[in-house]
Amino acid sequence: MAIINETTAEVLFIHQQIFLVALNEGPVTKLIFAILTSLLFVYLNGVMLCALWSKPFLKETPRYILFAHMLLNDSIQLVFTSMLYIFSLCMYRLATVACAFIVFVSGTTFRNTPLNLAVMSMERYMAICFPLRHTEFVTQKRTFLAIAFVWFTASCNFIVDFLIAAILDPNFLTLHIFCTRERLFIKPWQADVLQGFNAFFFVSVTLIIVFTYISIMITARSVSTNKKDSARKAHRTVLLHLIQLGLCLITFLYSIIERAAAMAGSDTLFLDLRYLNYLFVLILPRCLSPLIYGLRDNAVRPLFIYRFCCHSKKFQTNVYAQ
Repeated sequence: MAIINETTAEVLFIHQQIFLVALNEGPVTKLIFAILTSLLFVYLNGVMLCALWSKPFLKETPRYILFAHMLLNDSIQLVFTSMLYIFSLCMYRLATVACAFIVFVSGTTFRNTPLNLAVMSMERYMAICFPLRHTEFVTQKRTFLAIAFVWFTASCNFIVDFLIAAILDPNFLTLHIFCTRERLFIKPWQADVLQGFNAFFFVSVTLIIVFTYISIMITARSVSTNKKDSARKAHRTVLLHLIQLGLCLITFLYSIIERAAAMAGSDTLFLDLRYLNYLFVLILPRCLSPLIYGLRDNAVRPLFIYRFCCHSKKFQTNVYAQ
């Protein structure tokens, strides 16, 4: 069964796990820069979370609950993806159980991001298009149920693959492997199922966000003058959701380029592409969460600045005035 797993991995072009990387000044500098960048954004997300949790009305509002979940999810994703990147670069073999846990958290949190964006767009859609029924439909309980549904949907494919591997090969869990998602496949068809699941997943999320964007845009033109400002803000927010979703979709296009570079046999080109993929596709979209959504919000921005500046007296008066 281990031979089948290796063959499947070779078919899937997992060459990044067999390239021998000399950890000289160049790769080490890149690694340090990437890790420090991830830690910086984790810190920013942490400051934003503290700002959200510092006010009861922010903790109890569904919109900010979803925003806090996005910040927490992206922080977890950054940490676990950084771990995978370090293990890959150092050619470190992990026990299958440990690898499965890291890949599970990294992959699930990656898929959570577009799903959470879809839920946030739906919340804005309900607030603008059905303002009188918004508080009836969008409650704290339903918000937490939506978050649970997001985690279940994002993780179900991985759980099925892991159970299949554990059942077909009892010794699979005791192996030491180079840790990637594809190395956990037992059968070649699992890769096809994963690609189909990802395609259906992102098409569905895209349709939801586009639908809410168009609906809010239409509503913004017909509402009364005193409601136009909030409708325009919701319209811009959903547009930002759509842009961030587009950044998530780049990952799938970039994987095709990675595999093409691996097939060409150019180790240097492949490693450079993988580094750019990690830095600009995985890290950059996660840094947009606190910068785009938090700093645009009048209720969150002064709290974030206040805590980011270590409770400076300069911002204290404005914060308590909120």
